[in-house]
Amino acid sequence: MKGIDKDTPKGRQYSSQITDAVERAASRAMLHAVGFSDDDFKKSQIGIASTWSMVTPCNMHINVLADKAAEGVDAAGGKGVIFNTITISDGISMGTEGMKYSLVSREVIADSIETVAGCEWFDGLITIGGCDKNMPGCVMAMARLDRPSIFIYGGTILPGTHKGKDVDIVSVFEAVGAHARGAISDEELKEIEAKAIPGPGACGGMYTANTMASAIEALGLSLPNSSAQAAVSDAKAQDCYNAGAAVLQLIDKGITPRMILTRKAFENAITVVIALGGSTNAVLHLLGIAHTAGVKLSLDDFTRLGKRTPVLADLKPSGRYVMQRLIEIGGIQPLMKTLLDADMLHGDCLTVTGQTLAENLAAVGSYPDGQDIVRSFENPIKKDSHLVILRGNLAPGGAVAKISGKEGTQFTGKAKVFPSEEKALAKILDGTIKKGDVIVIRYEGPKGGPGMREMLAPTSAVMGRGLGKDVALITDGRFSGGSHGFVVGHITPEAQSGGPLAIVKNGDPITIDAVKRTLSLDIPDEIIQERLAAWKPPKPRYKRGVLAKYAATVTSASEGAVTDKNLPLTGD
Repeated sequence: MKGIDKDTPKGRQYSSQITDAVERAASRAMLHAVGFSDDDFKKSQIGIASTWSMVTPCNMHINVLADKAAEGVDAAGGKGVIFNTITISDGISMGTEGMKYSLVSREVIADSIETVAGCEWFDGLITIGGCDKNMPGCVMAMARLDRPSIFIYGGTILPGTHKGKDVDIVSVFEAVGAHARGAISDEELKEIEAKAIPGPGACGGMYTANTMASAIEALGLSLPNSSAQAAVSDAKAQDCYNAGAAVLQLIDKGITPRMILTRKAFENAITVVIALGGSTNAVLHLLGIAHTAGVKLSLDDFTRLGKRTPVLADLKPSGRYVMQRLIEIGGIQPLMKTLLDADMLHGDCLTVTGQTLAENLAAVGSYPDGQDIVRSFENPIKKDSHLVILRGNLAPGGAVAKISGKEGTQFTGKAKVFPSEEKALAKILDGTIKKGDVIVIRYEGPKGGPGMREMLAPTSAVMGRGLGKDVALITDGRFSGGSHGFVVGHITPEAQSGGPLAIVKNGDPITIDAVKRTLSLDIPDEIIQERLAAWKPPKPRYKRGVLAKYAATVTSASEGAVTDKNLPLTGD
């Protein structure tokens, strides 16, 4: 930030701008009213960005965690100042028009944290996120501000139980599909609905929240094991308290996020996400964070690292276990130690502990004998990445497939084309979609939706109807971390921008090949060109408000769907 005197007091490079001079008496008067003493003006001020809200169980407990973080800051000699930003609920809005605001919220969260911290001159920052978009939004703000900062994950939910098995929110979505084909009764659907969400915390599998928490820890921006703690636990409360002292140490050492967010750190994050079998959203969010941090990262990096990184964790949605079971055997730290020992992680990367990744992992042991949640390199779930970047005449700018291997590696079928998620879902549930179909959902991209909705309802309906191996689904939208099956999203260019997806017709043959990494519309090129020449873009769906602003500024999914890249500015 411009206007900062290099000779400002140590630890108060920013806050001294509003506390130290005679002419800042009015600022001090305002701060007295919110609880500052004269002594507090001599302390580092730490902004604590809380995403607390009663909108969703993912965030309903974060006010308590924010209080614990502030307690830790104050005990370590700083002054904690809690402020709020927004959250939305993917799980509640999924499959509705409201879901268009989900990815938009990532940008709103980043903008709001930057706005408050920049305005109030905090010396350091703690951000606490509990749901999918909170986490990358928090980290993007940390990277923009580049002040000593730590991210805290709000923690995962404890699983519900139905018929002796762990259940979660994805269990409910899939139960809807099972109900549609008559496999379960009204009463059983109601029972699963009532048991799936027993309390606070983020969705329980290796879905987007747990994926991004793990990725952020691997980036080095969270304290060790912050990603693998239950939302309601002594470990999570202690994690928050410890962050208070840790951020003050970062101020003392002059360590800022951009010193941590190096290209090597992003490679570590990608490797960990793959080994965990994480969400496709990690591709979108890591690209977005890298852009914000000024680090060059592309889809090709996911392909390069994916060729050498196996999937080792048997976690939902494709696997058997919820995050709580991974926590019970040690979280992600032993996995990271295994990857480090195999020279698959960069151990020299700096972290928020002030130490390197290798130093953080030095004393970490192995998983207990007999566990089958995380496998060895000799017996992987999949020998290479489940996140497969596809290109071809349907996705010249790239697409992201989630191929666990259980579905096979190649699919050819006839297109069934839908202009929206809702229309596709209705036809899946009523039995119109049959074996051999490729469901095409378009005009759901960042610009076209706008907002790039997650297709969890259609993919779960496909699984619930027992068609997981028999149909494929492709879209310029994206997927929930809970989606699985033969699915391809993030197709670029999107249909709204005139990508080839816009000219696919019912009955067109489409091939998805995860080995060749291609997504192909199997019709003559001259026909494709004729259709593209005749295509006209649909009118924007929104003309005012946040969705209209988002559609006007957002980049493609292959660029992270960021909103500050193509601004009409001069200079760097």
